[in-house]
Formats: sequence, C-alpha cells, structure tokens
Amino acid sequence: MDIETLREYCLTFADVEETFPFDDVSLVFKVKGKMFLLLPLDAPEWVSMKCDPERAIDLRERYAGVAPAWHFNKKHWNQVALSSDVPDSLIKELVRHSYELVRAKLPKQMR
Repeated sequence: MDIETLREYCLTFADVEETFPFDDVSLVFKVKGKMFLLLPLDAPEWVSMKCDPERAIDLRERYAGVAPAWHFNKKHWNQVALSSDVPDSLIKELVRHSYELVRAKLPKQMR
C-alpha cells in the first residue's frame, strides 16, 4: 500500500483531521482531536496505529511486518510496514480498528 492510498482511506472516516502536531514530517490522523494513526513522511514505509493488546501480540507473531510501535506504548500501538507480508486488506482493517478503538473511548456526546 502506498502512503497516498493510506491517507485517502483515513480521510474517509467521520470526523477525521490530519495534522502535524509534533514536527513537519509526522503526519497524524485524529478523530475528534485524538490520535489514531501516525504516518512519518520521512520514513513512509512504516505507519503506527492503535491496536487491541491481545490482537497486537497475535499480529506481531504472525507477520514480520508488524512490530511494537517506536515511541509509543508498546502494549497498545503497532508499527506496520506498508510493503511487507501484511496484505493491503489487513492494513485497511487495522486502520479501521485503530479508528474505532479511539472513537469508542471518546465521551458519548462526542461520538
């Protein structure tokens, strides 16, 4: 999957914004102000996204392209290689999973 396809997919979800809160190369996607995905433009082969802890472990064991996310809580965040053994369909599913995890934690009136 290329980064433009990933970017366009992220923007299809409700209430998503893209920002550069850390620097000018770390593209962050947020739902209602809460981050669900980080795409480093200086290393576009990797993307970091939130994941259910049990599922994160399973994915790391099954795919060489899935690892604990650098600079994030390793229990809740995965780093996924966009050009690896992880199929594009699974990458899209994981993006949606991350979005839904973050959205579910928002206060009810914000959802």
